[in-house]
Amino acid sequence: MDLIQLDKYRWEIKKHGPMRVPARIYTSAAMIEAIKKEETLKQLYNVAQLPGILKAALAMPDIHWGYGFPIGGVAGFDCDEGVISPGGVGYDINCGVRLAATGLTEDEVLPRLEEVVNALFANIPTGVGSTGSIKLSDGDLKNVLRQGSRWAVSKGFGEDRDVEHTEDRGCMADADPGAVSQKALDRGRKQLGTLGSGNHFVEIGIVEEIFDEPAANTFGLSKGHMTVLLHSGSRGLGHQVCDDFLASMTKKPDLTDFKLPDRQLACARIRSSQGERYYQAMACAANFAWANRQALMHLAREALMEVFQISPRDLAMRLVYDVCHNIAKFETHEIEGKKQRVCVHRKGATRALPPGHPALSDEYRSIGQPILIPGDMGTASYVLAGTDKSMAETFGSTCHGAGRVLSRSAAIKAAKGRSIYRELEDKGILVKWASRSTLAEEMPDAYKDISRVVDVVHGSGISKKVARLRPVAVIKG
Repeated sequence: MDLIQLDKYRWEIKKHGPMRVPARIYTSAAMIEAIKKEETLKQLYNVAQLPGILKAALAMPDIHWGYGFPIGGVAGFDCDEGVISPGGVGYDINCGVRLAATGLTEDEVLPRLEEVVNALFANIPTGVGSTGSIKLSDGDLKNVLRQGSRWAVSKGFGEDRDVEHTEDRGCMADADPGAVSQKALDRGRKQLGTLGSGNHFVEIGIVEEIFDEPAANTFGLSKGHMTVLLHSGSRGLGHQVCDDFLASMTKKPDLTDFKLPDRQLACARIRSSQGERYYQAMACAANFAWANRQALMHLAREALMEVFQISPRDLAMRLVYDVCHNIAKFETHEIEGKKQRVCVHRKGATRALPPGHPALSDEYRSIGQPILIPGDMGTASYVLAGTDKSMAETFGSTCHGAGRVLSRSAAIKAAKGRSIYRELEDKGILVKWASRSTLAEEMPDAYKDISRVVDVVHGSGISKKVARLRPVAVIKG
């Protein structure tokens, strides 16, 4: 498969054979050789064959192998001719990141860091199949699926301003609980306010470097102050929604005039009843995830107030933003000089809206959307801002994290005989976990260099650096 370098940060597989559009990768010369050796290029080539795909099948620098679509993949589809694919969204629907700034300084936090970690771990349920203290009736659960973050705030989990600082204001309007299976409802019923497992985490960080002072000031980030970064998704409910529709689209395909290059790319026409039902159920799972992160951040706030014995006013914990990674959305983009409604799939990619975009809150409209890019436990995380170039080139999208270089099984093998938590402690990072195997799966060696990934999206102009956060404590599922 010939890969042509277009410029310093972009490579392309030219349209050929069954491809309807080119496949384009944002990366660097330092990372491209590893990408060439992976199956991800084949996956991107397959995505470029799907009906109705527009412009190009895109991959961000954190690209790695996924189910059907590569993780780090972005694709926009014509709403009349195109398809919607569960594999293009992923199993953890609206897996995303939420960042809060606080009024606490590094000097105040570090002496009590162990207390902070223990309190967070005690207050936030973690691990596979974990359940929380939020009890939902059938009616409550369906309201969560319809209302998202707003439901959580109405029950006392946060403030109204949190909703304004959440992507899509924490709710996809087309959610229909009637499209969600009973099995999915049952799996999600006891999991609201739980972190989950795998790469989900709560991270205490310190704002270490500011790259863009006006943007950082607008986002409420101050050098030397503590932040709380939280990564979680739609838990068992979202996983089941994906499973249900992958099964139905595989057994009863809506597309009889197109042969899938990979059965993991099972999909349906956007305008079909099957495609519409998937979108409605996916929107429910996305709303569940936003309500979940809203509740989790409230639990983190309570834990911090307890440790420091301070009031909400003195803690001054405020949501910077909440972004989702795994989603399909109807958005307006310019295609061949004309504005068009597009179904944008982002799988392991982040929305990156530019200054002036109408979907942004008044507070952020002059700067652009905050973008949250978590690294691994042992490096750094970044805050970026959206740009006009992302709208022109990537359907308003950028990277979502570091991206794996080792599979989970390979990471466990590489960690054998090592004490990962001791290695992190030697770097000044406290870690507490629900499962030792998860700690091995998520060790720093399993991921790409986050700074290299961020340098690509910054250098290519599809987002810009605002601040770097240094982790000092992490709790893992």
